[in-house]
Amino acid sequence: MAKLPAEQQHPVEALGWAARDTSGVLSPFKFSRRHEIVGVVTEVGSKVQKFKLGDKVGVGCLVGSCHSCDNCANDLENYCPKMLFTYNSIYYDGTPNYGGYSNIMVADEHFVIRIPDSLPLDGCAPLLCAGITTYSPLKHFGLDQPGMHVGVVGLGGLGHAAVKFAKAFGVEVTVISTSSGKKKEAIERLGADSFLDSRDPTQMQLVMSTMDGIIDTVSAPHPLLPLIGLLKSHGKLILVGAPEKPLELPVFPLIMGRKIVAGSCIGGIKETQEMIDFAAKHNITADIEVIPMDYVNTAMERLVKADVRYRDISQIASLRSSALIFLVLLLLVSYFFLSFKFPTGQAPGRIHKPITVSNINIRKLVNVQLAYGLEGSSTARLDSPERVVQELAEILRQRCQLPLRQEPLPPPV
Repeated sequence: MAKLPAEQQHPVEALGWAARDTSGVLSPFKFSRRHEIVGVVTEVGSKVQKFKLGDKVGVGCLVGSCHSCDNCANDLENYCPKMLFTYNSIYYDGTPNYGGYSNIMVADEHFVIRIPDSLPLDGCAPLLCAGITTYSPLKHFGLDQPGMHVGVVGLGGLGHAAVKFAKAFGVEVTVISTSSGKKKEAIERLGADSFLDSRDPTQMQLVMSTMDGIIDTVSAPHPLLPLIGLLKSHGKLILVGAPEKPLELPVFPLIMGRKIVAGSCIGGIKETQEMIDFAAKHNITADIEVIPMDYVNTAMERLVKADVRYRDISQIASLRSSALIFLVLLLLVSYFFLSFKFPTGQAPGRIHKPITVSNINIRKLVNVQLAYGLEGSSTARLDSPERVVQELAEILRQRCQLPLRQEPLPPPV
C-alpha cells in the first residue's frame, strides 16, 4: 500500500479486544474491528517528523479528522463531525478502514501515539481505548483531585483501567458491582479502597451521598437512580459504557442536588498521548490474557459471553507460524484439485467427489484473508466446493506470489 507523505507504516505486534469489537466479527464479509493496535515503525513517509524507524507506537480508535473544526482546533478530534474511526470508515482515498487485524498498518502520523520504552506493547494496547475512555472523564470533570471519593461501576476492561488511573491520581476508589465475587480482586489486586454490592440495599444506604463522582462503565441496561443517590450534591455521574437500549433517567434527584449526568467518548490525540505518558510514569498497564491468533474465533465467542478477564490480547506474530503450515497444506490440496486431469468425460480441474462446505470452514477462510490483508478474493460465492477451493487457491497464489492460472474453473453446476 502506498503511503502518503505524512503516513508511516508499522507491523502490528498485538491488538486488544473490546466489547464493541464483536459486532460483525462472525460475518462472512471482509470486515474487522480491531482498534487497540501497537507495533514498531518500519517505514515513514517523506514528510513524517514525529517518528523514526524503530519507534514503539500505537493507534487507538481514530485515524482521521477534518483538522479545521472547533473540536480539532482544541485537540478534541474524538468529537470532530468528520472523524474517521480505525475500522469501518471510508479513508481519504476512498478505501475502507479494516482496523488492526493485519500484519502491517499505515496511519497518518498525527493519529499515531508514541509508546514509551518502559511500557510493554501488549499491556499498553488496551490503554488506547479502555485507558483513554476512563482517563479523559476523570480529568475533564475534575475527578482527579487527591482526597476525592470516586465510584467505578463495573470491573471489566474499562472498569479496571478506571480504578488504576483513579488510584494513581490519589483518589479514594469504591468499586460498584453486582458480582460480589469481584470484591477480593478489586481491593487486593487492583487497589480499590472499598467494594460495594449494588444489589445489597443495606450497603447502598450506608454510602448514600458520599461520592464526588462515578464513572459508569457498564454496557448492559441498568438503573441509574441508585447511582445518582450515591452522589454528593454537585456530584457527577459519567456514562462511558454505552448500553444499546435507552436508560431511564429520573430528573427530580438531579434537580434537588444539582447533580450532573454526562457522557464521554475516548479522548483526543494530545490527551491520549498524555494518558500513555502518565501510565508510563505510574507503571500502569492493562491486565490482559494473551492469546494466539489461531484461537481468535474462540476468543470472539468468549468476549460475547463476557468470559474475558479485563482484556484479550491477540499476538499477530503467533499467527504466522501456524498459518504458514496451514497455507502449505492448502497449497498441496488446492494444487491437486486445480491441476489434476480427470478421465475422459470429466471436466479438467473439477472436483469428482463432493466436499462438505460448512460455515466454520468459510469463517476460517475469511479469517485467513483478513489476517494477511489479501485483496481480490471474494467470499460472495462460497456456496460450492469448487468455489471454496478456488478462493483458497487465490489466497495461496497471492501469498506465495504464484503465476495466475490461465485455465479457470468452470462455474458450479
